[in-house]
Amino acid sequence: MKSTARRQSYGVKGAPYAFLVPATILFTLFFALPIGYALWLSFHKVKVSGLGLGSGARKEVWAGLENYTDALTDSELINGALRVLGYGCIVVPVMLGLALLFALMLDSEKVRLAPFTRLAIFLPYAIPGVVAALLWGFLYLPDVSPFYFVLGKLGLPQPDLLDGGPLYLALSNIAVWGGTGFNMIVIYTSLQAIPAEVYEAAKLDGATPAQIALRIKIPMVAPSLVLTFFFSIIATLQVYNEPTTLKPLTNSVSTTWSPLMKVYRDAFGDGDIYGAAAQAVIIAFATLLLSFGFLRAANRRQKQEAAR
Repeated sequence: MKSTARRQSYGVKGAPYAFLVPATILFTLFFALPIGYALWLSFHKVKVSGLGLGSGARKEVWAGLENYTDALTDSELINGALRVLGYGCIVVPVMLGLALLFALMLDSEKVRLAPFTRLAIFLPYAIPGVVAALLWGFLYLPDVSPFYFVLGKLGLPQPDLLDGGPLYLALSNIAVWGGTGFNMIVIYTSLQAIPAEVYEAAKLDGATPAQIALRIKIPMVAPSLVLTFFFSIIATLQVYNEPTTLKPLTNSVSTTWSPLMKVYRDAFGDGDIYGAAAQAVIIAFATLLLSFGFLRAANRRQKQEAAR
């Protein structure tokens, strides 16, 4: 009797761990092992003996930090990081600003057709990034774009959005168009969780809708803003689909326009998987460092405001 009760007790206690087994296996196979393999590759290189012909002429040897040194001094990787930085300075504030504005508008009492408007704003996020980039890419081409046709008929200038400085705006527009809906839903959900009593008390004190939005709604959804900013930073540092898709349409996008594009070219174009692995590790570490630093700064500010 006691042994049966003991086995049942062990079974109850072990049930949570049994449910974790499938997730743990998937995490290990598709996340932990690839990261570990990339780290292992980043510390190795191929040593070629003689002409590199015959068995044993090419050996994998320990490289230490050589791949990391080469990556950190690679002008193409540095220039790609600077381009992504400029791209992010446009995308992140514009996208989050529009997401916050739309969320506040949808949360207003006077808004009409809120479900349809919410769906219309969110719908671009449901479109795959490659499809969205192709769609906008053809709208940017002067020969096929209806916008250029209208501008020509009106006698207005027709700027080339796929060349030079306007290219940043063209790429940023694709990201903003596709990502604003997701961030809007996150902020809007947070607004819906605010108790109605808070708004009623503010109205009794004579607060206008603008004052309620600026002094109540925005401060109370600050955690959601931090979360969306965090996701936006990660997405910006990992930009790949938009420039890669637009590359066949213009000569202004090189194979190393973004750091991830350079990693792909080095690994699968030039066959340098060891150097590409080191670059990937650096990008991942930079993403982790920036994200952790931002979250820490945001948490510190929230604690300071709570202490006041």
